[in-house]
Amino acid sequence: MHTSRMGGDAPYWSQEASVLAETLGSGPGGLPSDRAAARLAEVGVNTIEEASRLSPLRLLLRQFESPLVLILAFAAGLSLTLREWTDAAIILTIVLGSALLSFFQEYRASAAVQALERRLALTARVVRDGVARNLPVSTIVPGDLIELSAGNLIPADGIVIEAEDFLVSEASMTGESFPVEKRPGIVREDATIAARSNSVFLGTSVRSGTAKVLAVRTGRRTEFGTVAERLRAHQPETDFERGIRHFGYLLLRVMIVIVLFVLTTNLMLGRPVIESLLFAVALAVGLSPELLPAILGVTLSAGARAMSKRGVIVRRLESIENFGSMDILCTDKTGTLTEGTIVLREVLDCASRPSVEVRRLAFLNSAFETGIENPIDAALVAAGAEAGLSTEGIRKIDEIPYDFLRRRLTIVVEAGDDPERHCLITKGAFANVLDVCAAMDLDGIDVPLDAERREALEAVYRAKGAEGDRVLALATRQVTAKEHHDREDERDMTFRGFLIFSDPPKEDVQKTLQALARLGIGVKIISGDNRYVTAHLAGEIGLNPASMLTGADLERLRDEALWHLAPRTDLFAEIDPQQKERIVRALQRAGHSVGYLGDGINDAPSLHAADVGISVEGAVDVARESADIILLNRDLDVLREGVEDGRRTFANTMKYISITTSANFGNMVSMAFASPLLPFLPLAAKQILLNNFLSDVPSITIASDNVDRELLERPQRWSVREIQRFMIIFGLISSAFDLLTFAVLLSIFHVGEATFQTSWFLISLLSELAVLLVLRTHRPLVQSRPCRVMLWSTVLVGLATVCVPYVSGLNTVFGFVPLPASLMGSVAAIVLGYILATEAVKRRYFRSHHIA
Repeated sequence: MHTSRMGGDAPYWSQEASVLAETLGSGPGGLPSDRAAARLAEVGVNTIEEASRLSPLRLLLRQFESPLVLILAFAAGLSLTLREWTDAAIILTIVLGSALLSFFQEYRASAAVQALERRLALTARVVRDGVARNLPVSTIVPGDLIELSAGNLIPADGIVIEAEDFLVSEASMTGESFPVEKRPGIVREDATIAARSNSVFLGTSVRSGTAKVLAVRTGRRTEFGTVAERLRAHQPETDFERGIRHFGYLLLRVMIVIVLFVLTTNLMLGRPVIESLLFAVALAVGLSPELLPAILGVTLSAGARAMSKRGVIVRRLESIENFGSMDILCTDKTGTLTEGTIVLREVLDCASRPSVEVRRLAFLNSAFETGIENPIDAALVAAGAEAGLSTEGIRKIDEIPYDFLRRRLTIVVEAGDDPERHCLITKGAFANVLDVCAAMDLDGIDVPLDAERREALEAVYRAKGAEGDRVLALATRQVTAKEHHDREDERDMTFRGFLIFSDPPKEDVQKTLQALARLGIGVKIISGDNRYVTAHLAGEIGLNPASMLTGADLERLRDEALWHLAPRTDLFAEIDPQQKERIVRALQRAGHSVGYLGDGINDAPSLHAADVGISVEGAVDVARESADIILLNRDLDVLREGVEDGRRTFANTMKYISITTSANFGNMVSMAFASPLLPFLPLAAKQILLNNFLSDVPSITIASDNVDRELLERPQRWSVREIQRFMIIFGLISSAFDLLTFAVLLSIFHVGEATFQTSWFLISLLSELAVLLVLRTHRPLVQSRPCRVMLWSTVLVGLATVCVPYVSGLNTVFGFVPLPASLMGSVAAIVLGYILATEAVKRRYFRSHHIA
């Protein structure tokens, strides 16, 4: 039933709709609910993603997939082979402990993310039991009758049963950038996807019009699902992901050099091969921030939960980091910078006088329009209803849908009582309507539209735009009746008048823009509206009205020139959809992290191209699915709070990476230097692993740590060079105190192997715990309070560390011995000295790099 061939050997697109519906058990009233439920159980949910992606078992098993765990497993296997039962048990215990710690944190994080995803789940209008209702897209099954309109994503493969001006964007399937019209009918069996004019496909979107579609295939059985890996849109590598990758390369290089040096040195000194190999493996593990995946998952999900409480829903967790690094926000003005309540203020004829007839024609155009719902048509219909207008007695013949190239919408009605004549009523952007006009109406008489009269109309348009009003034009044409009208009929029209709309700026928008500026975020308006309205609004809200490029300017600019001009331009007016994406890419090319806020059909490419795509809950499906972030309220102040949450998340992630790598790097350098100088290993492999495990316990609390206010006041970007510099400077401070430790232990106390390893274990771990509190802030330690869970976990692990050498049995397992009071005093003094030195260097480091 679920292959492309049904009801015989013919594929579904070459069969009668009624035959297909009968085969699928459907009809004019759609599927019965019980049959739909049974079919859902049979074919599965309507998704191309693997089921149970985040099941607890799979998440637990994933903790054992990392190379670091495999290295430890190799070490454990080696110990078991050599019958070193204690070492093997220690390694396996640490592996299991780290995995469980990561699992519980990630499971909690993934549960939070799944809850957010359910909140944003797509729905579709489906007819079941004869009633149209909104159902989750995942529950659609073959045989369902789906109602579609402009802006909807198509949720299944199927055939068109009914259609009215139904245009579909199939770029994701065919590569065709222009929408194609779909209509009922039968297509030949060997038709390609692009030639199946009666079929729609999962993942494409409705550009205009309405339709009823019979679902034939769902989920992985769809055209999109069968070639999902090839056709799934490739998400460009984000700034944060690129930083993680480069950071991995840095760690790998450092790890290889140190491990090879230590292993070679130990072998040249004639130490046991197995012991030297285990030591080198432990060094490799010690240098790596093995909790980074868990830290990232926990930090990002914590950020997503915090943002959801503020009305900002995260669709893709990795976008939080980009949200924080955003330094330019591109947005339309309607509803974001303005109130979004479009009001019809005036209706004027060609002589700029109020006109009842132009109002009536505009009302008919909007009342009969079936394409994209928009506030302008809503305002015209509301104003017409208030004036007592109705469509009674008027018969609609056809509709030529709006598109973003013509920027016009035409409704064809029967002209009066004459069935032989039709009247085209065209409404749209002033310049686009004027372009198709050859005459203008003056007191009911059509007069030629010469250059002088054109200039007079344009003067009205400019004057109203300069007052901040949005101006549309209306034109008509009487034609001979025919069954179907198309764009070619939009010619030789008569200009009838102006439709004047107002949409005042939000009261607090100027304060919000100033707040965004303080966060280092510049706002750029990208609007299809005319230059005069855009400039007027800019002046009212504090942007520079003179800093403007129009769509015509962009047409003349080469990419290289736009790379230079785009960052210096505040306003982009009269912009078409293709130019929006070009502006975003030019800003990125100039080195900016770009956010794009949009909610329309034509915003999808720009939302996908931006570093962080932002949409609103009421946006059309295709815009919501292209976005990374969804605002529950279309309010820039909500967005500002979300940016701060993004920066908080980024800052805490960078804390873990910087602090852990610098501390581990210092320890590894110290052991690399100590190995050839000591008659024994500075730490046993199991001691290194225990050190690493205990230090990770408070590190995972970084996800919820407090962040200094100054770190929230500017965009933050990945810099592997900065991480490397941080790692080297603070790592070498740690190594300097390690060398001081070695000198004290060997020259003053003349300790043996067990005492040396115990003393250095304590100093190494206590200093790493202390430095977590010191380096988590750019401020002096006493001026920045860590979160409570971090503080207490650090204190408790520190106390446990001090107690380990004195706990009978535990000290024997790890090779520790109790230390005399004098030596413990020296350990405390060295740790205190390290804290003071790190605090002093930290102040100078952040000051010299303008970080604090």
